[in-house]
Amino acid sequence: MKYDYLIVGAGLFGSVFARQMATNNKKVLIIDKRNHIGGNCYTERISGINVHKYGPHIFHTNNERVWRFINQFATFNSFSLRTKVNYQGEIFSFPINLMTLNKLWGVKTPEEANNMLKKKRRADITFPDNLEDWALSRLGEELYEIFIKNYTMKQWGKSPKELPMSILKRLPFRSTFNDRYFNDLYEGIPIGGYTKIFEKLLDHQNIEVQTNVDFFEHKKSLVKDAAKTIYSGKIDEFYDYQFGELEYRSLRFETIAVKQHDFQGNAIINYTGSEVPYTRIVEHKHFEREHHPQTIITYEFPDTYDKSKTPYYPINDDKNNALYQKYQTLVNDRVIFGGRLGKYSYWNMDQTIANALLMAQKEQNAL
Repeated sequence: MKYDYLIVGAGLFGSVFARQMATNNKKVLIIDKRNHIGGNCYTERISGINVHKYGPHIFHTNNERVWRFINQFATFNSFSLRTKVNYQGEIFSFPINLMTLNKLWGVKTPEEANNMLKKKRRADITFPDNLEDWALSRLGEELYEIFIKNYTMKQWGKSPKELPMSILKRLPFRSTFNDRYFNDLYEGIPIGGYTKIFEKLLDHQNIEVQTNVDFFEHKKSLVKDAAKTIYSGKIDEFYDYQFGELEYRSLRFETIAVKQHDFQGNAIINYTGSEVPYTRIVEHKHFEREHHPQTIITYEFPDTYDKSKTPYYPINDDKNNALYQKYQTLVNDRVIFGGRLGKYSYWNMDQTIANALLMAQKEQNAL
């Protein structure tokens, strides 16, 4: 054996796990089929601006251990996400808060907002069991139509009646003027971009990094050279789809340079109307408040997934979760699965780091 651990995927889970084991004097080989490290968090410097190549990543957490850990490898700025929504040309504050409701209904206090919301809610939906019914029973038809319905259909490619409530429960709703998207204690963007974090994480004498390596093309020799495999790709692909394929959603990005100082005045604007094919426009310079005469924007289009595309989001409905559990029965003590794909979970960055730290600690305790 040449390595104690073969780690497939140089994203957050794999890189954090690699660092933890390397500092405990374990030899690690980490591979990635892309030509770079960093996974979907990868940032690329384009025309003097750090561009989030695979969609915007805003780091936020209430986990003190995770925050202390990640700050060993980056200095974070004070960026706080405050999204806006464009619905049929009207701009709204988002997530839904008192400013949003003031624009729609003229309410000015939390009490007025809550009283109006009670009138708007669908009282006939007593036990909601899908995303649409949950939204209607809590927000009413107007808010559902403007902020949820069409955006959700674009994002997931399914009727909201076919989707679990858990997707929408991630979104905050406030009857105050607090317009922060996240309410976590810690939030920010790493100064200089995310890629620098991964460069520092993997800069260790016990870690060897190889990019442009397809695990499945070299699986037999790679696995033979390591005592244990850490896998952050699709768990169904790892087991050759023997129970069938799990469902995912993909994304398509169109990134362009615009010869003006500021394109939209905000980092992210969501487009919730059905007449617009993309779900949001990201203007990258706002993340690090960079000053340049031009700007870089990305149109983000939801996309169906097939094996030629990148899987971004697991579709955690009952059918897929049951299939994932079948794959779990195949897991043995020579492989550890992690990350969004390996765990088939819609995790935030801090959850992924926390899980990697936990798995690494378990490995250390078992040695």
